[in-house]
Parts: sequence; C-alpha cells; structure tokens
Amino acid sequence: MSRSPDIRIVVDAMGGDKAPEHIVEGAVDAFRESSGRFTLVLVGQEERVRAVMNKLAVPSGERWAEGFLVVDAPEVIEMDEPPNTALKAKRKSSIAVGLTLQKEGKADAFLSAGNTGAVLSASTLILGRLKGVARPTIGALFPTAGSPCFVTDAGANVDCKPRHLYEFGVMGSLYVSSLVGKKNPSIGLLSVGEEATKGNEVTLAAGELFRRSSLNFVGNVEGRDILSGRIDVVVCDGFVGNILLKFGESVPGFLKSRLKQYAESGFLKKIRLGMAQGGLRQVMRNLDYQEHGGVPLLGVNGVSIIGHGGSTPKAIKNMIYRAEEMVRWKLNLKIEEAMGEAV
Repeated sequence: MSRSPDIRIVVDAMGGDKAPEHIVEGAVDAFRESSGRFTLVLVGQEERVRAVMNKLAVPSGERWAEGFLVVDAPEVIEMDEPPNTALKAKRKSSIAVGLTLQKEGKADAFLSAGNTGAVLSASTLILGRLKGVARPTIGALFPTAGSPCFVTDAGANVDCKPRHLYEFGVMGSLYVSSLVGKKNPSIGLLSVGEEATKGNEVTLAAGELFRRSSLNFVGNVEGRDILSGRIDVVVCDGFVGNILLKFGESVPGFLKSRLKQYAESGFLKKIRLGMAQGGLRQVMRNLDYQEHGGVPLLGVNGVSIIGHGGSTPKAIKNMIYRAEEMVRWKLNLKIEEAMGEAV
C-alpha cells in the first residue's frame, strides 16, 4: 500500500452469501468505473480472492497493481455465527483485519456484506465511538414519492433509552442532509399515534428531548407516514426498525409475484402489463436495495458500511460508492460537533 489516491477503501471479500465471487466482481466494477480515484483493498482468503480475480481477468497494469490490492485474512466469520464469540475466536477474520487497517490509519473506510452483528460489534470495538455518542446506529432508506425516508435504528440497538433515540435523530438528520443536500431535514418519532401523549415511556421521554432541541422535529409519526414523502428521518428503536426493514425488503418480491400472476391469468392482461413494462421497471428499481448498496454505521470513529447478506456485484459496487461519499462528506466531524451542542 505504498501509493494511493486520496481515499483507501477496505472491502471484506469474504462477507456475504456469494463471497468472494460477488464481492470481487463488484469491487472490480467499481474500480473500473471510478478510473482509479480511490484505492480498494480486498481483505480475505488470498488464494480464493486471487482465483476470482483471475477468472475476471483483472488487468495487471500499474494502475490496477497499485490501486487494487489484496490483504490476506485466513479466517471467515460465517453468517450464522454468534458475533461476539466469533470475533474472540477469529482474530484473523476478514472483518477484524479490515477494520484494524482503518484503525491503524492504513485505510479510510471499511465495508462488509457479512455477519451484520459481527460487523456492528467489531466496528464499535475496534474503531470506537465518536465523542458524545452513546450508541452507534444503522438506518435504512425507504423509497417515497419524494426523497427517501431514512429510518433509524434499523437493528443495531433493540433496547433503547430516550437519549439514544435522540442521538439517532441527530445523526440521521446529518446523514440525510449530506445525502440529499437538504438543510434541516424533518424528523419524526415513530409511535402509535400522532399526539404527543401517545407512546410508551421511552418515546414520550424522547419526544421531550426532541422538542427542547433545535432539530426540525415534527412530532410523533405513524407507520403510514414513512412512505408519504413528508418525513425525512423517522426514529425508532432497533427492534421495531428491523421489523420494518425486513417487511420492506419483502415488498418487491411480493409485487413481482402478483404481477406475474396477473400476466399469466389472460393474454390481454399480459399485453397490458407489457405496455406498462418501462414504468414498472423504474418503480421496481426505486424499491431495489441494490441501488443504495448499504448503509453506514453512524457514530463510530471511522467509516463502516454494512450491506445485505445477499448483495450482488451491483450492490457491492454501490456500497463502495457510499463509503467514498462518507469519507468525502466528513460526516463524523459534523456528528461530533452536533453532539457537543446537543441538549
């Protein structure tokens, strides 16, 4: 790693259901498209990674030799392993080695489509938390009629205190502001009713924290508001957020199944569906997680992007672009500043 452009991104080559094949292919696509504006460091079982590179006929020229690197990590944390146990037992895993490279200043960002719990735990343990952040958080982007709605937490913290929810709102607001260029994004607190008196003890107390802050807090929101396009950030605990996320991920498959059933129920219906194919393709694209690639773990002292276990090469490529954006946005500096001013 003697030479590099201004950004170095570590890719967990062993993370995901189709690793390392899909991971390496996505990384190759991103590096080729980027014209070498960042260095990619693939961390994983070197022989397997290089075998895939050979199949893909990765060029051996100077630009690729210096900007598309491989670091050996002999151990792999499987998708179904208990995170904390696996991290202790496999200190030479691709997740641990990759995050350590960033911790040591040899990289600027890390991304993985591997064991989510392990990535969450390792990122917090190895990179540490930003000053003022009690609980790092992940979110999920939900498509709407307008800009995407960022729902946080999406599974990192199933049990939360009011202060944690408030911090999620602060970090989510800054992320959305950087993502879509919107100043002072609107924030809603997910509850069982819009009235300020509705909710459990945690949401009621969190609501008071938001109301005392300078954030653009619109009050309680309900599940139906997430897709409305009027709320930029929806805050909830990770138990609820992960259920929402998994339900949302099932919608595209359900719609495709129903459309197929419709087309197969009659010749004229098949023609109608064919005529609308262009519009339907665009709608389904907006629902496709691959377009966003992955989401950042907000609140850690570094950049850690977490992707779907079933990530395709396209999703991996977009995860790399998300990592690049996070570094260029200098979002962590903004989060630390905001937490220093928090109520």
